[in-house]
Amino acid sequence: MAGPPPHARPAARAITPGRVSYDEGVRGLLRSLWNEPRPPNPPRRVWRDWALVGVLVPVAVLEGILRPDLPWRAVSVVVTAGLVFTLLWRRTRPLPMVLIIFVVTSLAPLFTGGAPVETYTMVYVLVALYALFRWGSGRETAIGFAIMVASVVISVAAGRLDAADLVGAFAVMFSSFALGVAFRFRARDRMRELDQVKLLEREQLARDLHDTVAHHVSAMAIRAQAGLATAATHPGAATDALRVIEAEASRTLAEMRAMVRVLRRHDPAELAPGKHIADLEQLAGQARVGPSVDVDIRGDLEGLPPSVGAAIYRIAQESVTNARRHARHATRIEVSVAADDTSVRLRVSDDGDGSSTRTISSAGYGVIGMIERAGLLGGTCEAGPNPGRGWTVTAVLPRTGAVT
Repeated sequence: MAGPPPHARPAARAITPGRVSYDEGVRGLLRSLWNEPRPPNPPRRVWRDWALVGVLVPVAVLEGILRPDLPWRAVSVVVTAGLVFTLLWRRTRPLPMVLIIFVVTSLAPLFTGGAPVETYTMVYVLVALYALFRWGSGRETAIGFAIMVASVVISVAAGRLDAADLVGAFAVMFSSFALGVAFRFRARDRMRELDQVKLLEREQLARDLHDTVAHHVSAMAIRAQAGLATAATHPGAATDALRVIEAEASRTLAEMRAMVRVLRRHDPAELAPGKHIADLEQLAGQARVGPSVDVDIRGDLEGLPPSVGAAIYRIAQESVTNARRHARHATRIEVSVAADDTSVRLRVSDDGDGSSTRTISSAGYGVIGMIERAGLLGGTCEAGPNPGRGWTVTAVLPRTGAVT
């Protein structure tokens, strides 16, 4: 049998699906790391940054005075003290600051006869490396990592770094990297949890607005039926019914627009009736375990939008729950609601111990939800310790319940 022709191509090597999936997974991971955006809202220069600079600069000068073994003392002090100021922009411009540090330290031996800048104060470079992986984008961290590796390789090639120092240098750098990445992902997880709480609160507010819309639509239907029944005999009554329907339709449209603004999830909303300020009386009384609850409601609550009433109830309910959980040795919780022509004010206070050690985070994410709900309705909500003992939550909501 004749063999294959000389010009025949060899059979293509089979590629297993597992190998293809693995390669695609690696490429996808590298692509996602490269395209990783910067964390939002990095802190700007604060007084702590200026205080850090104010401490490190004198320390660098003092080290230059007290270390007789420091080569090229003047150049070392100038380089060390000058690079301290890069820490002021380490969060907003992490890659340029790291680049400046490594370029300057790499070029400094040209002015010191080949001797590197080896001051103890230069340990602050680790802060800049940490900031690069904490606040930099994916491509910035990759470029910065390449710059640092190149700087170490140059130091080894120039004989300024031996094998033992090389291991130590990489160990210290990777420690800074790991710390920055750990805090970065911890902050991201925290932000996701906060966003989840806010989304749930928006959904609940949308449910309350649904109840309001249903009320207005029911009123329009009743008025329309009454107008049709009296149109033949009392034309004036039909006209009045149309005016009421027009007013109710305007309110319904406003509530629907508000619901669209706050609703951020696609899951079907629960249509159970919402709570109102009148339901606060259910919180009053002596519980089986824990402090008693006193409820005081004052002012004109007629015509209050259901969304405002539901918000006051839910904020009060969450505040009472937090007080029962976290107020040590509390004997009484006071809930007071006061309404005037423009706003509704809520105050929930307990007489528990340890107010100085209680924080908003200790109450879980409930306080965040209260603040979110109040803000969506154009109001404010604050929580904090009393001057003597106890804890107080205050909320002020506009009477109109305007959704922002």
